[in-house]
Amino acid sequence: MHTLGFLYPGLGAEDDYPYMDSLLGDDISLALVHTSVGVDAHEVDALIDIGKSERLAEGATALASAQPHSVMWACTSGSFVYGLEGARAQAQGVEDIINVPTSSTSLAFVEALQYLGLSPVAVAATYPDPVSQRFISFLEDAGIDVLGLISHDLETAALAGGLSQAEVVQLALSNNPPEAQAVLLPDTAMHTARYIPEIEEALGKPVLTANQVTLWQALRLANLPVPSVPQLGALFA
Repeated sequence: MHTLGFLYPGLGAEDDYPYMDSLLGDDISLALVHTSVGVDAHEVDALIDIGKSERLAEGATALASAQPHSVMWACTSGSFVYGLEGARAQAQGVEDIINVPTSSTSLAFVEALQYLGLSPVAVAATYPDPVSQRFISFLEDAGIDVLGLISHDLETAALAGGLSQAEVVQLALSNNPPEAQAVLLPDTAMHTARYIPEIEEALGKPVLTANQVTLWQALRLANLPVPSVPQLGALFA
């Protein structure tokens, strides 16, 4: 049995993970630990606090008993607010505690785009614009060509987690220029895993969502083949 570990901040769309687990083989299991959250706010200072080393260290220590083969900090905004090098250092700090390969959702977006060779891309973000702009800067620092951004100004993760399937599809469609080769939905608090086929059909192109890329990167870090799972879209084709 191969166990993939996830550090997930607070509550939002954590039930995406049991769903994705159900799509994988019996030899893979997903273990999720909720990390602590100070203030649920899509604000830069609050997100820096969510991703601080003390919170991640506490989560990593709790996750260690599951003996994961890889670990993901399953938070986009709580990693990209630190910048590209800061996000790498953040993941390394967790790896130093738990002694298995570790990354984060923000870094997984970069890896997935580079793997698929998709450029340019568009971003439809739940966050207010000051936070969304941090994600754009993060992607551009990693060499990703971002064609456009739409910010939807949801102030909390709880609001993002409450979006319906129809609302998530409409959010994706809000920024779908013809020139973009993919649309990115960067919030792990927003339910997307069950909706990916419908989103891609509506867009007419690949979508990369936060929890989807997090699972993909966890498999790769554990040296496991990424299975063909049509329900999880082009990234798992």
